[in-house]
Order: sequence, then C-alpha cells, then structure tokens
Amino acid sequence: MLGPLEVTRDGRAIELGAPRQRAVLAFLLLHANEVVPTDRLAEALWAGKIPKTAVKAIQVYVSALRKAFGSARDVLETRGPGYLLRVRAGEFDLHEFERLLVRARGEELGASLATLRDALSLWRGAPLSDFAYEAFVQPEAARLEELRQHALEERIEAELDAGGGPELIAELQSLVVGRPLQERPRSLLMRALYRAGRQSEALEVFREGTRLLDEQLGLEPGPELKELERAILRHDPALSTTPPTVVLRSLVVVPETQAALRLVLPLAEVLATRPSRRELLLARVVPASELAATTIALDEVRRELSVRDKTLRVAAFSSASPGEDVVRLAGQRETDLLLLATEGDPLGGPYAAVFEQATCDAAALVAAGGAVGAGPVVVPFGAFEHDWAALELGAWAAVALDRPLRLIGAADAAVRARDASRLLADASLVVQLTAGVVAEPLLVRPGREGVAALAEGAGLLVMGLSERWRSEGLGGMRSALIASPPAPTVLVRRGLRPSGIAPSTTWTRFTWSIERSGV
Repeated sequence: MLGPLEVTRDGRAIELGAPRQRAVLAFLLLHANEVVPTDRLAEALWAGKIPKTAVKAIQVYVSALRKAFGSARDVLETRGPGYLLRVRAGEFDLHEFERLLVRARGEELGASLATLRDALSLWRGAPLSDFAYEAFVQPEAARLEELRQHALEERIEAELDAGGGPELIAELQSLVVGRPLQERPRSLLMRALYRAGRQSEALEVFREGTRLLDEQLGLEPGPELKELERAILRHDPALSTTPPTVVLRSLVVVPETQAALRLVLPLAEVLATRPSRRELLLARVVPASELAATTIALDEVRRELSVRDKTLRVAAFSSASPGEDVVRLAGQRETDLLLLATEGDPLGGPYAAVFEQATCDAAALVAAGGAVGAGPVVVPFGAFEHDWAALELGAWAAVALDRPLRLIGAADAAVRARDASRLLADASLVVQLTAGVVAEPLLVRPGREGVAALAEGAGLLVMGLSERWRSEGLGGMRSALIASPPAPTVLVRRGLRPSGIAPSTTWTRFTWSIERSGV
C-alpha cells in the first residue's frame, strides 16, 4: 500500500482484477484483521449511491479475489455480517513500516538510523496512488503522508546527530518549501546550514519562518526555534555535536466563546502537564472588531499560566472558514490533540470542518456540560474506531487529573451471559500497560438512560463518535447526551497516526500516545 496497491506471491505480482474489485481489497487491507460489515464496505465503494445489487456484487468481487490468491485464499474469510482479511506479521508493508518506526524509537543512534532507512525504503510512491480520488482512501493516505514526513524528519535528525550536515541541506530545503509553517524541518535546516559554515543563511531561514508565522498565523516562533537562533548567534559549540532542545509536542485549544474558554482551560492545562509536558497553544476565532480585546484577554490567560510554569502561546484571528483555518493552525506543529470547546453539536457548528480535515486527534468539550469536575473519568466503550481514541483520551485525563477511570459496556438482559465484560477487561489490560491505570468495568443496557445514569456525577464523560458520523452525525444517543449532559462531556474523533494503546489487530490510529513516565 505504500505506493500503488500490489499483492505478490513468490516474488510475482498477482492480477487483482477490475478497479472496484481492487477497491474491495484496498478497503479490507485498511481494516486488516478486522471484521468489515458488508453494508460498510458497500458505503465505501459506492459513496452514498449504493445499488440494489451491491451485496451480490461484493460477493462476486470477494470470490474473484480468493481465486486470485490461489493457495492463500483462506486469508479472506466470510465472517458474520461481512468479511475479514487475515494479515500476518511481515506480510503487509504498512504494518512493517509502522513496526519499524516504533522499533526505531527505542534504539541507540546508529541502530535507529539504520531502522529508519529500512522503513523509508518500503515506500514505492504516493500511498494507494491508484485510488487517489476514492473518499475512503483519502484519510488513510493523509495519515501515511504524515507518517512518512515524520519518519523523514526523524531520519534526518539522526543523520545530524551522527555528524551529518552539508549533504542534508537540499533535502531539508525541499521539506521546508513543502511545509513552510512547520518549525521542525526549519530547525533541522538551520542546523545543517550552520554545520556547513553557512551561518548567515541559517539565520535567514529563521527570519523567513518568523515572517511567515506572523503574516499567516499571527504567531511568533516557538521557544525552541528562538533558542536555536540564539545558539547560532553565539556559535554554541553544542551545535557541532548535539541536537538542540527537543521540540515540545503541542495541544491546540480553540474555544468557541470566552465563556467556553474558562470551561476548557482547566482540562487543557492538566493535559499539557501530565504525564509528559506539552506546549499549549490557545486560539480564538473572532470578528475583526473583537481582535484587540480578545488578544488582551488571551494575553492575561498566558500571563496567568506562565506564573504556574506552563509553556503557552496565544493567538486571535478572524476567518470566513474557521474550521479550515484551525486545522491549518494545528497542522503547522507537532500537534497531539486539537481540543475544541463548543456550544451544542460540534459537528454542526463553525468548527465542523475540524472533524473532517484534522490529521491529529480532534475532541470537543460540550459547553453545556460545564468544566471538568471532581469525579471519575467515564468512557462508554464498544471497541469501535473512535472508542479507542476516547479510551486513550480518557486514560490520559485520568492520569493528568489523578482520577479513577471507569469503562461502560453493554449488557443484554434478554440474552444470558451476553455482555461486554470480557471486552472491557481487555481494554483495561491495555491501559494498564500503556498508562498505568486500572479501569473499573460498568455494565448497562444500551441507550442514553443507562449511560447517563452511570455518568451522573462523573468528573468527565469521554465518548467516541459513531463510525457513521459522516452520514448520520452524532446519532440519537449522543445527541440526547449532549443536549442534557449528565457530566462534563467530551466527544472524540480519532486521529491518523499510530498509538501505543490500540491493539495491533484493529485499524485504529491516533496522533499521540500515553507515556508511562510520570504516572
């Protein structure tokens, strides 16, 4: 998948058939080792214009794919209401790329550099380039491009740490041109130029970045980039041998109103502090007539948090497309979470585009639920795509707030011994491993009333979006809960980068991971 879709057997490419048949395989690969219901597959293939013959057509495509697989036909199973494509370790370039990235993080410099080179060598071109215009491919293609960019930056930084410099300049210049507002490629280019004896050019790269950030985002460079400029000016010997201070990852917070700002700030502050430190970027989108007053109010918040040793930057700007501009703001830094604070349904408000376009995890605190309280963190959990993102954010919040974590699962009173207790136990084991938190299981009949009863008095209720949110919005249960929240409530849509919490047998991906350090 790291290029045009290709399946090989004994070193030879297999003929995969017509475009829609290939699309079936691509979608199943995106959900490898996961049961994909037939109706979900049909929705992806025909995008809202599903023909009456869709189920029969999918059966024909699956049968043809099994025939093409030959002796390996059993990897494509009919399972329950859909299909499951079994993929083992080492068989899928995407999984191998992600595995190598994870391995590189824990290795010494030389081994890490070799591993990153191996990971990048798996790429054959743009991901799934033969499906570039298919809606179901675009989010995953965006995720993979982000991963490749991250891997390139990691490899180049390792090259610099190993003594490289001049030979990296051309590659870095290309990265900076492609992402002119991102600070990490710019800082790497400055280091490479300085090491090549081109100090004036390194400083010009800084000045250009300062100008672009000011003109396009109304921001100053981050503290790490400023410190790198000062190190170059004073000819710091460390630039010849060691990297500058590691760039903090970011938590971008965008409240819809001034009242929502005060509601979301306590949660944002603790999330930016534990279990590891993150830069907090606070932004408001307001009419042009309110820019001055809003900037003054944001600066007061910045001063208040600075006293408590928080790394915070603030910005206010006007926009005819606030959702798109907030996505752009988050995309110009290493953002772990884009946290909104909204009035009512976040999917129908001015920031709806955030949930469609952001590559990082996106969440929204519903203003009607109030600020985070003193009770436990509660997460309804069904192991669906966005439930894993909600679980990760819930565990992060439980650690940061030092509160118990409780998971709500479904129990069907009509069917003996049919409940989600085993699923909740598996999820609890995962968060114990990654976050050091034991999650208490709670079982309830499905529906708004059961969830509301168990969430009453919670300090925070964290819910993942439905898998069908793009076509159905929040759905009945979530809409009822945010209309009359039983507790402070956050809705979460998963991001596009891998995480340390989702089981490897799911397609769930996140933009941040929970570090055990500091727990």
